[in-house]
Amino acid sequence: MNQPIGFSVRIFIPTGEPEGLRIVEKSNWTGHGIVFPRAKFAEVRQRSELRRTGVYILWGPGESGQLPRVYVGEGDDVLPRLDLHAKQKDFWTHAVVFTSKDQNLNKAHVQYLESRLVVLAREAKRAELDNGNIPQVPALSEADTADAEGFLGDLLLCLPIVGIAVFEMPKTPSSSQPKLFLRMKGVEARGCPSPEGFVVLSGSSVAKKEVLSIPSHIKALRDALIDAGVLRDTGEYFQLQQDYAFNSPSAAASVVMGCSINGRGEWKDVSGKSLGQIQQQEEAPIP
Repeated sequence: MNQPIGFSVRIFIPTGEPEGLRIVEKSNWTGHGIVFPRAKFAEVRQRSELRRTGVYILWGPGESGQLPRVYVGEGDDVLPRLDLHAKQKDFWTHAVVFTSKDQNLNKAHVQYLESRLVVLAREAKRAELDNGNIPQVPALSEADTADAEGFLGDLLLCLPIVGIAVFEMPKTPSSSQPKLFLRMKGVEARGCPSPEGFVVLSGSSVAKKEVLSIPSHIKALRDALIDAGVLRDTGEYFQLQQDYAFNSPSAAASVVMGCSINGRGEWKDVSGKSLGQIQQQEEAPIP
C-alpha cells in the first residue's frame, strides 16, 4: 500500500479571531476555502471571493443530536445562494466556500463537485444530509472531469482540518493493525483503533436490546445509525452494514452493546489482551 504524501496547509485568520473567518490554502492547489461561523456572515458576505463560482457546505447540529446536519450547494455566484440559505435554512451554524484563486472553476465544474460531495456524504452516512436529491452530474470532457476530480481530492484533504469529517469512509485497516473483538451475550463485533477514534468493521453484530440506563447520547446515536441504514435488523441482532468510525473505543463498544461500557477494557485481541493493555505496552518507555 502506498504511503500518503505529506502536504502543507496554510490557515490565515484575517480578523485575528480564531473562531471567526479563516482562509484555507493547500500547497500546490489553485483552490482555497473560506470558513466562517454563521454569526459572522454579515461581515464575511462583503468579501470578493463569495462573488465567484464555487461549491459550499453548510453544517450544524442534526435532529438526532449526534450526527451533524450537512447541506452541499454550488453557485455561479455563491453569495446569492448563501443569502437565500441565511433566510430559509435554520440548522446551519458554520459554512465553508471553496473557489479557485485563478477563477478557472466554471458552472459545470462546481455542479460536478456538488454532485460528488452529496454522493460521498450519502455513502459515508456520517451526517444527516439536508439535500433532498443527488444533483445530476453534468456532462464534462475527460480533461474537465480529471480537473474536477483533482480539485475534489484537494478539497477533501482540507475539510477534516477545518472540522468536517463526513464525506469519507473510514480508512481500511492495514494488515499490521491487530483486529480486536468484542464478544458478550452472543454479540460478536470486530474493530481496530484509528486516528478518528475506533472503527467497527462491517458485518459485526450489534445488540438489539438496550438497558434502561443507556446514556441518552448513545441511544440517540444508535437510533441515528438505524435510520441511516448503517445498522440492519437481522432478527436476533442488528448487523453493521459498513465499516464505521466512532469517536472513541467506548462509544463504539457502547453502541454495539446498547449500554455504557469501557471500550479500552472490553475490546480484546485474539489472545485476550485488552486494548488498554496493548496501548500501555506500546506507550511504555524503552528501558
